[in-house]
Amino acid sequence: MDLPLPQSDLSLGFNRPRAAAPPRAPISDDSMTHQVDPSVRDPSQIPLQLLDQQSENLGDASSVGANDPDESDDEQRQEEFSILGYPMCLKRQRRGESLSSCSSTSLHPSKRAAVGPDLESRWAAIRAWGNQPLSTADPDVFEIMEKEKQRQVRGIELVASENFVCRAVLEALGSHLTNKYSEGMPGARYYGGNQYIDQIEHLCCKRALAAFGLDSESWGVNVQPYSCTSANFAVYTGLLLPKDRIMGLESPSGGHVSHGYYTPSGKKISGASIFFESLSYKVNPHTGYIDYDKLEDRVVDYRPKILICGGSSYPREWDYARLRQIADKCGAVLMCDMAHISGLVAAKECLSPFDYCDIVTSTTHKSLRGPRGGIIFFRKGRKMRKHGFSSGQADDSEQYDFEDRINFAVFPSLQGGPHNSHIAALAIALKQVATPEYKAYIQQVKKNAQALASALLRRNCRLVTGGTDNHLLLWDLRTFGLTGKNFEKVCEACHITLNKTPIFGDNGAISPAGVRIGAPAMTTRGCLEEDFEMIAEFLLRAAQIASNVQRERGKLQKEFLKGLQRNRDVIDLRDHVEAFASQFAMPGFDV
Repeated sequence: MDLPLPQSDLSLGFNRPRAAAPPRAPISDDSMTHQVDPSVRDPSQIPLQLLDQQSENLGDASSVGANDPDESDDEQRQEEFSILGYPMCLKRQRRGESLSSCSSTSLHPSKRAAVGPDLESRWAAIRAWGNQPLSTADPDVFEIMEKEKQRQVRGIELVASENFVCRAVLEALGSHLTNKYSEGMPGARYYGGNQYIDQIEHLCCKRALAAFGLDSESWGVNVQPYSCTSANFAVYTGLLLPKDRIMGLESPSGGHVSHGYYTPSGKKISGASIFFESLSYKVNPHTGYIDYDKLEDRVVDYRPKILICGGSSYPREWDYARLRQIADKCGAVLMCDMAHISGLVAAKECLSPFDYCDIVTSTTHKSLRGPRGGIIFFRKGRKMRKHGFSSGQADDSEQYDFEDRINFAVFPSLQGGPHNSHIAALAIALKQVATPEYKAYIQQVKKNAQALASALLRRNCRLVTGGTDNHLLLWDLRTFGLTGKNFEKVCEACHITLNKTPIFGDNGAISPAGVRIGAPAMTTRGCLEEDFEMIAEFLLRAAQIASNVQRERGKLQKEFLKGLQRNRDVIDLRDHVEAFASQFAMPGFDV
């Protein structure tokens, strides 16, 4: 039932600044005690950024009464004051006039008086800073970015973990989606206004499962991790307690530090080693291949909670079936970090970890050719029986509990709001991954990597494992008497980008003996086998330059780098590299 509201002869309105008025009689506290009609908006609840606009709409209520010749000071009195710098007036209603009629008069649009700048001038003010192109808004950053663009176009990109994305991915990354805060999972956000963000993330997850041929009844996916290192740590956090044990391939053998790694002196390198106990397995020092027999012995003795396969510098296939058997011997969860080979897995150009692993993580760039970020796949539903999932036999008695634990670890345990622009860009990339054109691209990546390996082997170069099964190869430079560090610097001076890497058995912590070379980026630009034959020639010339400079200047990098300055051989090779690279297309932008 509606109760009658007590009436007051006071109303609160906005007013324009005006000349000083004669002092008014003070208004008693008793006269200000009233209950406001619910139909009248309480100005105290109006966001400050809207007060100016509200004041325009409300108008100058005092001028309404001033134009009435029959009105006296007894009939209407007003007191001017200011709240947070906004001029306002306190008015007594006329005799016989209800509060609602007084309010409606002051709100009448035909009676409003403009306060502050008009709407058009405010639009102009926003455009002045909000719609400037980068070249105008920040010429310093723009200039540096243009230099980086030219470096990418005019150089040969051989870093195995890098690639070039398409224009659509770049547009999504630089879009308005970055404005939205979306903590939580789709349908369970901490903020409103996420209905379209939810649609994008649902679409991205659907495409992720489709790209790898996964059944949504048996697999789930989280696309929010900021990187694969974040994804890996989320898995550990969700499934383990502090100081629980993990085991992965050691970094000098081609593993990644996020799988747990200590230096020879015992220094803990990554968060995985700081918060969890880790013991690594290694490659055979003579062949460079993983020794699965010794791996099994270590696992049985150490009994890790999670056994990790996958690496960042391993050029051969992984025996997932054997790893599944080893993990089952100690009840370990089998996890694969397929960051480097995820594109090959999606294109079915290498063995798939999904046939045997419980959890699979990856980056979303590298061979996937998407934006920078991470992704986690996890089994769900009824557990499969031990000794291999490929049989498809289900254990009716138990269910996987990875989904809730991993999702909670990603948020709120480790991250804040997801990068919505990245998730949209990933959805775009994953759509491309499911096409025949992408499969043809990955096939060419493998052909190019093998062509480069063959060209180097013909020139008596030493490659770890003697070649490659995937997109990368490891070149052992010890036969040239070089370090990977100095060779990387020579290549960089000649506009060839690759990265130094330890070779098992060297003093990798101080002076890595090799370099890692990848084919995805230059394949994206259109290079074929014969082009990688030319790239091999450039690399051999760079090795010769490095040998000459080292002979003249020594191995210490400070002196070595001085030998590269104004070096005619460096300048000549750089010119040839730039002429070679500039003839190929660059996706994402026109030059």
